Amino acid sequence: METTNLETIDVLTLLPQRPPFVMIDALTSLDETTTTSRLTVRPDNLFVEADGTLNPCALVENMAQTCAARLGYVNTYINKGPVRLGFIGGIKHLEVVRPARLGETLTTHVAVVQEVLQTTLVRCTVSVGSEVIAAGDLKIAMTDIKAADDE
Repeated sequence: METTNLETIDVLTLLPQRPPFVMIDALTSLDETTTTSRLTVRPDNLFVEADGTLNPCALVENMAQTCAARLGYVNTYINKGPVRLGFIGGIKHLEVVRPARLGETLTTHVAVVQEVLQTTLVRCTVSVGSEVIAAGDLKIAMTDIKAADDE
């Protein structure tokens, strides 16, 4: 799979989500089976708690949006089609070791385990530096529904 310089792509062109619900800053790598994204935890993030930590639900959403960015890239740049809506169809083996903190940069790595029809099974890890802070398996189900445009 040939990719352009991923970090020059506006992630909003790959995702159906819109601010303030966008949970990745950039797609940083992508090949046939793996995808990596980056997110810096900022004070304006919807999921930041009063104690300066990120609610664990945000880590799952970050994993799912990394998957969505991968599928958005494939749909847009390879298949020359629109970004489509998807949803989390299942979560297994989720472990949150610790919450992310304000100012930390998260690196989320997604590895495709299996793709069947419009369902993708992935293994995800979220790291801060070399420390894995969350991991789990997601089932992502795609629809044929085109994501809404901003217009």
